[in-house]
This record gives sequence, C-alpha cells and structure tokens, in this order.
Amino acid sequence: MAGNTFGTIYRLTSFGESHGPAMGGIIDGMPAGIGINLDEVQRMVDRRRPGLTRGSSTRQEKDRVEVLSGIFEGKTLGTPIGFVVRNEDCRSEDYDHLRDVYRPSHADYTWQMKYGIRDHRGGGRASARETLSRVVAGAFAMQALRLLGINIIATARQADDELEHAREQGDTLGGAISCTITGVPAGLGEPVFGKLSSALAAAMMSIPAAKSFDMGAGRALTTMRGSESLDTMRMVDGKVHFDHNYSGGVQGGISNGNDIYFEVGFKPIATLMRDIPAMDSQGRAVTIHPRGRHDVSAVPRAVPVVQAMAAHVILDHYLLNKTTHL
Repeated sequence: MAGNTFGTIYRLTSFGESHGPAMGGIIDGMPAGIGINLDEVQRMVDRRRPGLTRGSSTRQEKDRVEVLSGIFEGKTLGTPIGFVVRNEDCRSEDYDHLRDVYRPSHADYTWQMKYGIRDHRGGGRASARETLSRVVAGAFAMQALRLLGINIIATARQADDELEHAREQGDTLGGAISCTITGVPAGLGEPVFGKLSSALAAAMMSIPAAKSFDMGAGRALTTMRGSESLDTMRMVDGKVHFDHNYSGGVQGGISNGNDIYFEVGFKPIATLMRDIPAMDSQGRAVTIHPRGRHDVSAVPRAVPVVQAMAAHVILDHYLLNKTTHL
C-alpha cells in the first residue's frame, strides 16, 4: 500500500488502523537541536481527541503520545522521531454487521476494489482516526516554525446548537475551517509543479471528508474583473505591502511575504444514526441500522488537523528553500 508518507524533506510516514493496537508514525527530516515541549504536543493531540467537543464521538481514548526515538534531553537529535498512540476503547463488535456491506459515501467499496480486502472495523485505515499521527507531526513542526516567527491559526464556523439539533435528528453536518499563516517569508514554493499553493491544497484535500479548498479570495475571484482583483503593491516602512492580498499570500506558486490564508470545506459525516440504504458485496440492496459512536461533524476535531497539515507543508517548503542557493 503506497501513499502513507507525506513531505519531501520533513516527512511523516504514518501507520495504524482505527481498531488496531495503535496509531503511530515516523517523522524524518526534523533538524537537530530544536527544543520540543512534549506537553504542548500532547495538548494539540488532545484537541482532536474524541469526546471533548460538542457533537463528537463518545469513544473514550486517552490518546497519550509515546515518543520512542529522536528526542534527547528535550531536543531533537536530527534522527527519526518514532511515536505511538495506543488504541484503548475499541468496540469492534459494533461493526460486525458491516463486514459484507458497502456504506454509501464511505471508502468501503473503493478500498475493496483497490485492495481486494478491507478492515470493516470503524473504517480501518480509512478512518479519520488516522489523522492523529498527522497532528503529532504537525505539533512538532509548529514548534520549529515558531522559532522562525511563523504561526498558524485555524478556526471553525459551526454553532453548537446546530450540532446538537443534528444529533437529535440522527443527522450530520458539513462545514468549513479557515486557516491563516503569519510570518511566512517571501520565496517559499516552486514555480511550476511544486507550488506552495498546490502543496497546501494537496495537504488539505488529503484530510478525510475534505471536499473543497479555497485560497485567498478563492471562488470570489471568478466573479471579479481584472481591474478589481489586482494585488497592488506599495512600500510601507521599507517593506512591500499588498493592499488586498486577494492571492492569499502566494503568487506564481511562491509565498509573497503576506499572510497566507485559505478555507477548507468538509462534507457531512456519512454515517447517520438512522436507517441508511446501502448495498452488500453481492450487489443486493440492504438497509443499515447504524450502531457505534460517531461524530456529528468532522469540523470541530479537524481544526488541529488543518493546522498540523499547514505546519507540515510550510516547514517542508522552508527546508526545501534552504537547498535552492548557497
């Protein structure tokens, strides 16, 4: 199975399934000598932990990060950082009725077609629990970026009362997460196939349930005239200032020194707590009577995932940029 490693210089290889013994990963490419606060890493992981946000799964996982290598006396060694997070509250029997059923809008059918086998317990590796490893890697990256004056803020637009109302009806919600990255220097990104904007888009669209990516003014630019959409520049206190930043901090695939901002759209969770029409492996129509513990929306717990993936991309491109000239 390919596609489990993300990044070029700063790389994460993740492993684990939702109902397996553990989730985990190996981080490679982290520079040596970076001071790491493991409590801060844990706090970021806790933000995506189930059961802590309104509308989230009631699965009770401690999600304690165990760092196995690459850190000594609070600093990175420059060697691979290995870590695991144990799965402790699995109820695999809740998914027994799905062994031979393809749930609509899930990855059941496509994974079966690709591999000829799948783990039906909680979605296996297709579960959003896989993002736990990304958050750990992103938390390390964010601490490195902070030393460079780069910070990442992500916020969700979703009201608690909407989540509660959907839960009462056995339904789910989609939503959006906005992300702003400040302090990024001009010059990150490659001009053709390695654009910073395309790397961010690929990172965000790899998150489970993500269905759209809008950078800068995004789709609003499609309704503007050229005269309305120019990112005009002027000097302010000896620095280049962009009057509008419609480009979202990236032009020609390269950061321009302005704040980078984008929005990620998420579809509603596909598992409803009500009867769902589905198809079994023999092509017969069946009705699913869902059990188990599920989120009402991916959005609240995806906020640290968006931050983590953004941090991963920016640190990777910062390190890549150090190879372009002496």
